[in-house]
Amino acid sequence: MADGPNAGNGDSTDSIWRGLKGLIFGAPDESLRDQLEDAIDRHEGDPAPDAKGDLTPLERQMVRNLLHFSERDAGDVGVPRADIIAVEEETSFADLVKLFAEAGHSRLPVYRDNLDTIIGMVHIKDVFTILATGAEHPTTLAGLIREPLYAPMSRGALDLLADMRQKHVHLTIVLDEYSGTEGLVTFEDLIEEIVGDIEDEHDDAPQVLMTPIDGGAWDADARAELEDAAELIDPRLAEVDGDIDTLGGLAALLAGHVPQIGECVDHPSGWKLEVTEADERRVNRLRLHPPVVLVEDDD
Repeated sequence: MADGPNAGNGDSTDSIWRGLKGLIFGAPDESLRDQLEDAIDRHEGDPAPDAKGDLTPLERQMVRNLLHFSERDAGDVGVPRADIIAVEEETSFADLVKLFAEAGHSRLPVYRDNLDTIIGMVHIKDVFTILATGAEHPTTLAGLIREPLYAPMSRGALDLLADMRQKHVHLTIVLDEYSGTEGLVTFEDLIEEIVGDIEDEHDDAPQVLMTPIDGGAWDADARAELEDAAELIDPRLAEVDGDIDTLGGLAALLAGHVPQIGECVDHPSGWKLEVTEADERRVNRLRLHPPVVLVEDDD
């Protein structure tokens, strides 16, 4: 029997479908995350959407941030211990009001003795209610203290976001492996990981963390990211074995302990990290001295 005009149509349709699946979804062994990121990369240089309803550059960046959000954990985001503004539980109500006015935050952690013993937090709404209604000022902060969330450094950022949404608590205390305070994360910190920095009229101007000085040296805040130091100073500074992200962490890793003021540690690249400010728990500032260049004698 002779083939009709539609003979082989099923095979052709299957071939077209397989081609479309490969075009849309990529190779079978490629994850959906990889496929989406590849698609974003192909349009990285596009100044504006190609068609109505397409993604703008800002939207593409937000999608990229979202794709990597699950790779972050509580120890990667938020406010490090050195930058926490907190109130001691014996603080008077009047001093608490002043601290809120100076800090510009809506929530402040409350600690007992030191930052490793955070017992709660105070919300500015509760303070303002007392001030606005003319109620008697409390003699202690006990009645104002609310319960924050507590999470280990390893808690995934996505899980932490879900925890905070479920429990309607917008501040989490991040704990280190010894149950000490490593930092804190707010709901805003997590949202910023996706949408980018959210600044308002209370935010300070961006702080310069690394400043060049005479002789090729650099004065640096210990919180400066290794990635930024690698880009600005020397790529070799980011080539380290260890789970560290900052220059202060790098100095402690190289020294094998928390180096104190005046102590110098050597980086394999030849850079010397001199500690200029520190306490018993952490390095605060550093001076980076460049490698010594040896001039060969032609004789």
